[in-house]
Amino acid sequence: MTGKTRSHPAGFDLGALKAAAFDLSPDPSMVVDAEGALVAVNEAAEALFGQGLGLLARGRFRAALPPGSALVSLLNRALEEGARVRERGVHISLFGLPPFEADGAAAPLGDGSVLLTLTVKSGLGVERSPQEAAGLRSLVGLGRMLAHEIKNPLAGIRGAAQLLKTGARSEDAPLAQLIVDETDRVKRLVERMEAFSDDALPSLSPINIHQILDRVRALAANGVADGLELREHYDPSLPPALGDEDQLIQVFLNLVKNAAEAAHARGDGRGEIVIHTAYRHGVRVRAASGQVLRGAPLEVRIQDNGPGVPEHIRESLFQPFVSSKANGAGLGLALVAKLVAGHGGLIDFESEPGRTVFRVLLPIASPEDVHE
Repeated sequence: MTGKTRSHPAGFDLGALKAAAFDLSPDPSMVVDAEGALVAVNEAAEALFGQGLGLLARGRFRAALPPGSALVSLLNRALEEGARVRERGVHISLFGLPPFEADGAAAPLGDGSVLLTLTVKSGLGVERSPQEAAGLRSLVGLGRMLAHEIKNPLAGIRGAAQLLKTGARSEDAPLAQLIVDETDRVKRLVERMEAFSDDALPSLSPINIHQILDRVRALAANGVADGLELREHYDPSLPPALGDEDQLIQVFLNLVKNAAEAAHARGDGRGEIVIHTAYRHGVRVRAASGQVLRGAPLEVRIQDNGPGVPEHIRESLFQPFVSSKANGAGLGLALVAKLVAGHGGLIDFESEPGRTVFRVLLPIASPEDVHE
């Protein structure tokens, strides 16, 4: 082992950290104890901040964070939920260094301390991977092309099949109906791809996110979530969100539908979906128009107790044509990601067998938005 385990206060046990992996990790990693003190860092963290543990650990780590820091929110969430949590696009200002942006992950260690890991991004702002961005751009063009080249011929095929059905022998009628049904299915697929058009900008206005979620809940309870336990934990003090009502209904209905399918997959009649809302201080993302950072503190989480997202598709889950379903088109989550990004928000997920959480962060309406 070439890495070095840093010194730390007496009584702190680094055994559970698997010290070698901790110290040799290419991502900056830190351990913050229950008192808010920084008690361990790895070499990547020291290189990032240009200081050793002795300098970094002076005073309380939490006290060094600015008011409303997303890192404080991340540490608190890990302790509250008792599980590893992630935050994308965290805006970080620490130890007098210029602000930078990173994806953060926090995991409770069982004694009140938290392992904090940062994946540093180049430049400010939340950016998609080149593959994901290219995939969405390709899908926009493909959707427009399909809409123009396919929808009109489909209408003709469907009309001809209906005419054939009216004059067909009884044994041939099912074949004519099959043509009609399959034509309708292709048309629905084209329309879903057409929704990726960049022309469909959200119409933003102040909205009550709980009214949106109540509507989605009612639709799901009488449809895809029938037979499941469907619960909600709302924060009644949330301010109005800034969003497009129709698009947000589409976003959360899609997420609840996916959660319902996962919960049904248990097959034991004990599937459940939980919808949480909360306010998360310090969450900032890049506005769609450029590099300006804006707040997105309104959090909605859709949680299910299904088997979890397969490991092999987790890194590309929001890309087009990626699906864990045998007959899935792989467009639902890609569209959800596009709609959320159009709102200036973020979407991410955490998944393990028995617990999958999709989290959407949205901006809130300003006083000027409310009074317009």
